[in-house]
Amino acid sequence: MTTASFLLRDVTVLDGTGADPVPGQAVVVEGRRIAWVGPAEQAPSTAPESVVDGGGRTVLPGLVNCHVHLTADGAPDLFAQVARDTVPVATLRAARSAWTTLQSGVTTVRDCGAADDIVVELAKEIARGAVPGPRVQAAGRVITMTGGHGHFIGREADGPDEVRKATRAEIKAGAAVIKVMATGGVLTPGVTPTQTALLPEELAVVAQEAHNSGRRVTTHAIGRAGIHNALLAGIDSVEHGFYFDDELLELAIDQGTFLVPTMLAVDGIVRNGRAQGIPGWVVDKAESEAAQQRESFAAAVTSGMRIAAGTDAGTPFNAHGDLARELALMVQHGLSPMQALVAATSGAARNLGLDGEIGTLEVGRLADLVVVDGDPVADITATGRVVLVVKDGVVHRDELAGTGAAVPVPA
Repeated sequence: MTTASFLLRDVTVLDGTGADPVPGQAVVVEGRRIAWVGPAEQAPSTAPESVVDGGGRTVLPGLVNCHVHLTADGAPDLFAQVARDTVPVATLRAARSAWTTLQSGVTTVRDCGAADDIVVELAKEIARGAVPGPRVQAAGRVITMTGGHGHFIGREADGPDEVRKATRAEIKAGAAVIKVMATGGVLTPGVTPTQTALLPEELAVVAQEAHNSGRRVTTHAIGRAGIHNALLAGIDSVEHGFYFDDELLELAIDQGTFLVPTMLAVDGIVRNGRAQGIPGWVVDKAESEAAQQRESFAAAVTSGMRIAAGTDAGTPFNAHGDLARELALMVQHGLSPMQALVAATSGAARNLGLDGEIGTLEVGRLADLVVVDGDPVADITATGRVVLVVKDGVVHRDELAGTGAAVPVPA
């Protein structure tokens, strides 16, 4: 794949910072980066064959999904799928998930756990252009207690010394971010979502080792005690976070911690229920926590806690490429459309520590662009009507080709 220089004209720019959309704009891409943004009538002279007519549509920064599992595909029984997978099957599924994700306008993801270093290696192949997909920040194996949530895709460790060694092992294996389990969860048999898992001193070791290596660390945390332990340990973001209260929200805000709510994860289970092959014990746990998840999310929104978008794609009936549905749920339960867009662009980039390169439409940033039909500030579902996807200056989806553009799309 080769990058191309081109001018995207007649677009409304939604730059990802939270600023109001600006109509009548143009964007120049040169190589991997954004070279110019401004009024269309002032755009640099460009050869006609390198001009893409946006037709008044909205251009956003490439979207960011902070929580996916590329090796899973939304099958009703995730635990069973992982148990029967061979490495080749899981690898092929991950590559297919990555392609689907990129086609949906998501140009960066954080994979929050997979067995056998599959996604760590996939991330490398995507980065060198061998496989099409979003930029992947891979956690590798999760760090969990013996028998804890996600043990089937994790490194089991008990006590600070074992946990330290497990964290260092993931760093050695190439994990770009560390994922740790502070509580039980919905999709692991034999554990409850709210039970406390790794202890404060164990979580603190994970955070210390991750930060010492220049990596960020995120935690699966549903119950209050587990969230509290994670915050005390200095973990950077909380996945799910069903039991935030005023005290925990104050602490999280003081520390700049992010919440990745993953509304679709519970929604996919509750909506589809037992008739669709989801194990009964999974449905029971999801149904028991659904209302609490919504209440906690609403409280986080009201408090002003930092929120980043993530879907937990790969969990039951939670397909890759559905970030637009997650954003709609976030708006339904408290965020404004603009806040949701920031959560999927500059906020998500900041959560991943990539805000110097992606997340906003600015000169010098990597050329990650998505063009959508409609105004997502007026109608958040417009984020699902994608007509152009550019990542690192390479066009990966182009439904505007008939407008005069001759931008190469990789096969």
